[in-house]
This record gives sequence, C-alpha cells and structure tokens, in this order.
Amino acid sequence: MVRVDEAIVRQADRLLKEAYGDKKWSQRANPIDGLVLTVLSQHTSDFNSKKAFAELKRLFPTWERVLKAPTRAIAAAIKGAGLANQKAPRIKAILKHIAQHNGGKMTLRFLADRPVADALAWLRKMPGVGPKTAACVLLFGFGRPAFPVDTHIYRIAKRLGWINEKVSEGKANELLDAVVPDDLKYRLHLNLIAHGRQTCKAQNPLCSGCVIKHLCAYYAERERCIGYGAENRNRTKQRK
Repeated sequence: MVRVDEAIVRQADRLLKEAYGDKKWSQRANPIDGLVLTVLSQHTSDFNSKKAFAELKRLFPTWERVLKAPTRAIAAAIKGAGLANQKAPRIKAILKHIAQHNGGKMTLRFLADRPVADALAWLRKMPGVGPKTAACVLLFGFGRPAFPVDTHIYRIAKRLGWINEKVSEGKANELLDAVVPDDLKYRLHLNLIAHGRQTCKAQNPLCSGCVIKHLCAYYAERERCIGYGAENRNRTKQRK
C-alpha cells in the first residue's frame, strides 16, 4: 500500500531538485537500444552492461543481425555483463517478438502513440521484461510518464515510509507510478537515484546531510531511538 500523498511527493521533488538540479528529458538512445541495455544491466554494474552493449553492437551493428546470430555468439559478445547464457536467449526472444508484431520491422515507434498503460502491458509480454524495464523504455526512450523503481528508489521509498516494508519491488513500480505526478516522473526518478548513491546509501546512510530527512520515517525512528538511548544513559548516570 502507498502511504504518501501528492503534496509530500512534490515537496520531496522540490528539495531534491535544489540539491541535485533540474532534469529535462532528452532521448539518450533509441528505444530498442535502451531495452536491450536495460536487460544487460540486470544483476551487474552500469560499467559492465555498457561495455557488453558496445561489444554486441560492434559485432552485430543492427538488431536484425543480432536476431539472425546464433545464441552462443550473442552470449559470447555480452559475457562481460554476466549471466550471458540467460540474457542472450532473452535478447533474441525480445527481438523476435518485436519483429513478429511489426511485420518484420525492428522498431518500437508505435508505442509512442499508445496509452501508457497499454504500452507498458505490451512491453511486459516480452520475456524478461518486468515493470521496471518496461517503464524505463517508455520514460527514457519516449519521454512518456512512467516511473521505474530501481534498487535505490525502492530503498528510499521504504525509508521515507511511502510504501510498506513488505511491498515487493515489482509492486512498488505500480504503486509509486500511481502516486508520483506525471510532470515529476523523469526528474524525480533521476534525483532519487542520485540521492541513493550519494546520501541515502544502503549501508550507513548519511542522514545528517539529507535534504528530505524531515519527511523520512526512517530518520524519525532513528532519532527517536537515539534520544531514548541518551535519556536512559542520563538516568543511569543520575542513579550513580
């Protein structure tokens, strides 16, 4: 369940914008490039996935050539991203799905005109494409209002108290997409990731320097525990 309203989300966005800057959408890559790169990025670093993507494109300059290539050759090209024997057939199946549904054409341009919910549903029919990957394709490939939830955003949303601790990462995509206003989705997505990398880290979050700590359930509970501990220590000293 969601535990936050639009006013709080907008307040957090404003403060994060002041800390990390405004973000204006610009297409980073064509949608199929972005889709394949997102698949490669699963369970590995950005450095490894980008290196594997570059090698795949070097060996097979077009997606039509990737589709025709043996799966083992694709796996060899992307081995640097890890799990190559799983990702290679997945990439090939994704490309086959795209071609079959577009009269052999390797394009996702038709998604630009579909309702966002329909476009997300279409993308999720492909093997290995979950809610985050589908949302990434729409947000970065088309500038459409979708809100991908990566590990940083998932962690921060739980700490803020925006979603329940037991909500799965997949369900968090659906819940947060519904509550984050469309006009904030691109900027807030990027700024929450920046915040997760620089401040709200998985281990030892830097709460003292956090610009949204006054909105954070995790911080409030931590301060309560620290205050409770200090109070008990003072009582112990007084007894002595």
